[in-house]
Amino acid sequence: MTEFVTLEHGRIACDVAGDGPLVVLSHGMGTWRQEFRHLVGPLVAAGYRVVNADMRGHGESSMGWPSVTGKEAISRTDVALDLLGVIRHFGGPAVIIGHSLSGGSATIAAAEAPELVSAIVEVDPFTLTQRFYPGAMLTSRRYRRGMVRLGLTQGLKSFGWWFRYLDIAYPTKPADHAQFIAGLRALLRQPGRWEEFMKTGATTPADAHARIAEIRCPALVLFGTQDPDFADPEAEARRVVDAMPLGLGKVAMVEGGGHYPHAQSADRMAELIIPFLDRHAARTASDPVSH
Repeated sequence: MTEFVTLEHGRIACDVAGDGPLVVLSHGMGTWRQEFRHLVGPLVAAGYRVVNADMRGHGESSMGWPSVTGKEAISRTDVALDLLGVIRHFGGPAVIIGHSLSGGSATIAAAEAPELVSAIVEVDPFTLTQRFYPGAMLTSRRYRRGMVRLGLTQGLKSFGWWFRYLDIAYPTKPADHAQFIAGLRALLRQPGRWEEFMKTGATTPADAHARIAEIRCPALVLFGTQDPDFADPEAEARRVVDAMPLGLGKVAMVEGGGHYPHAQSADRMAELIIPFLDRHAARTASDPVSH
C-alpha cells in the first residue's frame, strides 16, 4: 500500500507492507523505490514491517525541496532528515537500509538521532569522500566504464549516458529488468524529474564522512564485487567499516553483484540482511523472530 508522509517541505511516497519491527528502505540517486522490488517480499516474509521510500524529488515524492546546504541540491543530510521524519511517522526505531547516496544518509541519520535508528545497512554506499584512482582507470575496464559513464551523465546532464551507466551497473539483469528500465525512463521524462536527479550531484559525501565516527549502532556494509563505481569494491567496504567506531561495522560481499545487488541478487541479499535484522532490529515482546 502506498502512503504519502507529509514533512515540513514536501511529501515522501512510501510503499508499506508487513508487520513487525520497522525497516526503512531508501534507494540511490536517479532511480526510485522500485529498485528494492525484489527485496521487500523476503523482508516481509521474515517478519518485518517494510517502508520502501522514494527519495525527495524522485519517484512519486514531491519536488522542489529546499536543501540544508542552501544550494539547489539533494544532499545526504537532506535525505537523512527526511528518513528520520519517515521513521517518526511510522513509529521508530527502525533499521535503515540505504543504497548508494542513501548509504551515506543512513550514516547521518544514525548519528543525528540514535534513539530512532537501531541499526543500518549500507548497500554499495557513497559514505566517504571519494578517491580517484588513475591507475585503475588503465587496468580495470569495469571501473573505467563506470567512471566515464557517470562523469558524462553529470557533466553533460545526459539522459542517454545515465542509461548506458545503468546497463553496466547490472552485470546480470533480473528477469523484469527491461520493464523496470522502461518505467524509469518514463519517470525521468516527467517534467522536473531529471532536474531533481541532477541535484544529487551538487554535493559530495563529505557530510556523511564527517558524521560516521559518531554512529553508535551496528552496521552491515554490503558491496557487489563487480560494482563499476569503485576501483576495489571490497577495499571501499573495509574503508567504510574502518571509519566507524571499532566493532560496529561488518563487511559482506555479493559475488558478481554490480552497483544494484538488491535488484540483481535479492535472494543472496536477503540471506545476508535478515540474520543481521534478527539480531539488531528493535522488537517488542509480541514481535516474531524469523528463522
